[in-house]
Amino acid sequence: MSEKLNTLFDSFKQIKALIVGDVMVDSYAWGKVERISPEAPVPVLHVQKKEHRLGGAANVALNVKSLGATPVLVAVSGQDSAGNSLCQLLEKEGIETNGIVKSNHRPTTIKHRVMSGSHHLIRVDDETDELLNTEENTATKETIAKLLPGCQVVIFEDYDKGVLSEDLIAYTIGLAKQHNIPTIVDPKKRNFLFYSGVTLFKPNLKELREGLKIEIGKPTFDNLTEIANTLRDKMQVEGSLLTLSEHGMFIDHESEKHLAHAWHRNIADVSGAGDTVVSIAALCLAAKTSPLLLLQLANLGGGLVCEHPGVVPIDKDRLREEATRLGLG
Repeated sequence: MSEKLNTLFDSFKQIKALIVGDVMVDSYAWGKVERISPEAPVPVLHVQKKEHRLGGAANVALNVKSLGATPVLVAVSGQDSAGNSLCQLLEKEGIETNGIVKSNHRPTTIKHRVMSGSHHLIRVDDETDELLNTEENTATKETIAKLLPGCQVVIFEDYDKGVLSEDLIAYTIGLAKQHNIPTIVDPKKRNFLFYSGVTLFKPNLKELREGLKIEIGKPTFDNLTEIANTLRDKMQVEGSLLTLSEHGMFIDHESEKHLAHAWHRNIADVSGAGDTVVSIAALCLAAKTSPLLLLQLANLGGGLVCEHPGVVPIDKDRLREEATRLGLG
């Protein structure tokens, strides 16, 4: 097994990652469809199993934990049953809940997924995307100020649900810079242009098209380099990690540019792959890994979690074994 990889994975144990963003509960109902409803032309699911899982920024925290590091989660949840379920799930996984700001004015986001075997029939979202009110925003800032100084990397996990705003983003990036802590963001459309000055900006193709209002054909090294240069010039980001679905990933960081093609996988579900990618990239950033190895591990990990139905965290041992087998590092 690669000594370099062993040293890197062992170093994750010393890292605390502050995760700021939108948390949610992923609710699953699995069952069988054997008939069509007489009331409407829709399938009738006979439910056989129900499950709640951590989603959004909470799934990033779970991935960070699965990689051996310590997640420090800052988010807002409602004073409701879904919020209680969220905290119970976090506690069950050994993740601290002292960074969760409770709100009486907004519900906890819960995504209900209805599954027949590995087939995704429908998703029902119970949520708000309104920005935090003044009281909630102030409480979140105070929580960040208290927890950030003890961390080695900051992850913004943005799902456009209202926790992250231009004000909160600028405040957190400024505080991280004061403490010389690198930052990485998994952006969405509403706040796309507000992450000026982050260390590593990680959009996917859809987010690039919407955020920069550009058309992107088949990704190539040359046009990805042009996009990375645009991000650097327009947003003053230090580097970018572009996720390209079946085309792999591209990194522009520390004067290095690399394109990694996607590994062939039996894809069951792409849900949560971005959470895994940003988690791996963040820990590699904190560990001062080379841009190429960061790219390779994030690309590999994102593919591995897609082999499982539903949102699941990365398996650290599987990632290390696969990376060793492929000769990464």
